[in-house]
Amino acid sequence: MARKKVCEYYWAPFKSDCEELLGRFQQTESVRFEEFSAIWREMDFSAVFFGTHSDHEKRSFTQLTFTIAYRYILPPYSFQIRVGSLYMIYGLYNTQLTWPKEKIRIALKDWYDVQKLITDAKTCQHLDVVYIFKRLLSSKAFCFTAMPKKLTFEGSGRVQHNVNEEFRDRRDRVAELASTEMLEEIANVHGHYERLKKSATPTSSGVTLLNLTYSVKKCASEYQQWQDKTAAAKDKSSKEETTQKSESSSRADLLAAIKSKTYGQVSKGTKSRRHRRVEMVTSDPGTDEALFSQKKRPPSLRTRTWQNFGKPGQPEPTKEWLLSVMEEDKTALKRKEQRRFKW
Repeated sequence: MARKKVCEYYWAPFKSDCEELLGRFQQTESVRFEEFSAIWREMDFSAVFFGTHSDHEKRSFTQLTFTIAYRYILPPYSFQIRVGSLYMIYGLYNTQLTWPKEKIRIALKDWYDVQKLITDAKTCQHLDVVYIFKRLLSSKAFCFTAMPKKLTFEGSGRVQHNVNEEFRDRRDRVAELASTEMLEEIANVHGHYERLKKSATPTSSGVTLLNLTYSVKKCASEYQQWQDKTAAAKDKSSKEETTQKSESSSRADLLAAIKSKTYGQVSKGTKSRRHRRVEMVTSDPGTDEALFSQKKRPPSLRTRTWQNFGKPGQPEPTKEWLLSVMEEDKTALKRKEQRRFKW
């Protein structure tokens, strides 16, 4: 079965199994690996690899399981779902039937989110989460890539991943807790509790002085202010990065403009006219005028032949040899010999 057919055939069923596993883990309201492993064994989740036959199909299906499980480790899912996804990837990696083992593709753009998840788990003392992640790192289970999945010319036809709203991380949970209806309910329960306690203990020392409604509202307000302050700091840092990028890009544009102004106005001649002078026009042609000339080429063989023997149809140039000298030269030669004999 081709890889594309494996993706189309197994995508929806395996995605449904993953969401069922993560849904059961979400009901435990815990991030302990012990709770997750109990659900894993109860569902016999490692048996998902038993349905493939050929080695090629096993590898394709294993890559598909990592691709689907990898989606739940990233935002916008809640912390518990992301931890459950890390546990699921760990279980799939150690129970796969292929050898050598397939690696989990992690895009570099998502590595910051994974690192932040582990940092938050370490801050909250969820050491089992950190341990599982370190085990995957020591096993060299990750393959750092540019994209989370391989891109081909048929990539546009692949199944898209839809976010499960039940697993989404809700940022306004504190605001939902401190809603008007909830505060009224807390005030009624607290008032009823105070009346019962006052009737049980007539003395005033038994009355609770804490105003529970005001305390919950104050905590929610402080959390909302902290959240707004954090969001404003993130926006400010992102704006500073954008400003720095724009400054660097404007400087690069300025340099490019200077270079284009300097070198872009040189007129280019044809190949047959390269021996001629090339003139560069600058901002002030009267003062800044640069003339470029190439090396003078030696004369061709035909030119040298014409210089020595003449052009076709013209009489050849004659040279005077010693055997056919003129009368004046003979007289000069005789005088020279007579002087020599006199000496």
